[in-house]
Amino acid sequence: MRKFLGNTLLLLFVLSAMVIPFSGTDAAAQKVYKVPVHNEIEKGLYAFLQRSFQEAEEAGANAIFLDLDTPGGFTDAAGKIAQLFEVTDMPIIAFIDNEALSAGAFLALHADRIYMVPTGTMGASQVIESTGNAAGAKAHSAWVANMISAAESSGRNPLYAEAMAEPNIDLPKYRAGKGDLLTLTAKEAEEVRYSDGTVSTFKELLEVTGYADAEVVSTNETFAESIARFVTNPIVVPILLSVASLGIVLELYSPGFGVPGMMGLAALFLFFFGHLVAGLAGYETIILFIIGIGLVIAEFFLPGGIAGIIGSLAIIGSIIMAGGNPLYMGISVLIAIAIAATGMGIIMKFFGKKLHLLNKMVLMDATDTESGYVSNVNRVELLGKVAKTTTPLRPAGTIELDGERIDVVSQGSYIDRGKDVIIVKVEGSRIVVRETDEKGENE
Repeated sequence: MRKFLGNTLLLLFVLSAMVIPFSGTDAAAQKVYKVPVHNEIEKGLYAFLQRSFQEAEEAGANAIFLDLDTPGGFTDAAGKIAQLFEVTDMPIIAFIDNEALSAGAFLALHADRIYMVPTGTMGASQVIESTGNAAGAKAHSAWVANMISAAESSGRNPLYAEAMAEPNIDLPKYRAGKGDLLTLTAKEAEEVRYSDGTVSTFKELLEVTGYADAEVVSTNETFAESIARFVTNPIVVPILLSVASLGIVLELYSPGFGVPGMMGLAALFLFFFGHLVAGLAGYETIILFIIGIGLVIAEFFLPGGIAGIIGSLAIIGSIIMAGGNPLYMGISVLIAIAIAATGMGIIMKFFGKKLHLLNKMVLMDATDTESGYVSNVNRVELLGKVAKTTTPLRPAGTIELDGERIDVVSQGSYIDRGKDVIIVKVEGSRIVVRETDEKGENE
């Protein structure tokens, strides 16, 4: 019996040893990651791609498929993402599911292989400024060089990459004459070997690339990464900072704490949170910002203004440091300051007397006649009274009335000392007299 049990266990062990190697073939053990790159390319996209690539590496993935559908974006963000491609050991396969224009074409050229859907396009990669105009010669030249380098790094003919960014390359066969940027269709891209094939679906792409039986892991942006992509967009940044500055200004000049203050703080939170998630800002920038806020608050209790100036500089410095691009962030801060200053001027002009803190900081009362203020006592009770000159009036001089010496002026004529005069006009401190007639009558 024991011998039978022993033989049975031995047989099961041998069978299991034979079955296990075949229970998972190489194809079944394969795993690929599908990573979407949609909409504009901005700095916040880097954090999502970095996380996706890291997850793929830790999972032992065989390849990364980039699902590209983008009109382009910002060149500095694309450059940083391209560096991520270069340090990744896994094969990167770009799948242009619709279009890969501008910075999108640049990223596609950094992939190991490119596949396109039949209606796909890639190209049109000229650098455009935020104003909508072509970039300056320096930025344009650098971008053309980057496009050429991207094509060369993947073994592609750099002429077509250059034509995508340089409008003066003449390629009439592909509708790129003088002044036109090259945009390749799927068929044209395959013809010039900028595409390794044309496929209709992602499933077909897996079959063509040898991963038909591979496990596909699709990554998606987290809520935090989506916020980071939105708030780090160069168009959104100055809007956020403007809302923050204007909200804080309104809150300072209104009693209590209300909607403007909440909007300002929310805008600042979104700004720093987004840049922190995107990897553009560090905790040192937040610490510097908190120190700046503390110094500004201390300014209300300390004389001299030094704490407020240092605090304001610390706040501005932390914002510029958080953005990654000092020049652009400096421009954004100036825009926010201009909007806050304009808002402050409007507040002081139209709502100044109704606001709480403003009344403590700025003298709002006017010393005008409507408010009951006069520069001198207007002695209207002197009108019609007769006095005697104590000095000649040439035309100014002095008179005496009931023992009081009063400075006066004549109506223009000379009046000698000791003459009787009548007070005919009182205008504040200006008292006008004229000499009475010989009978001393008052006219």
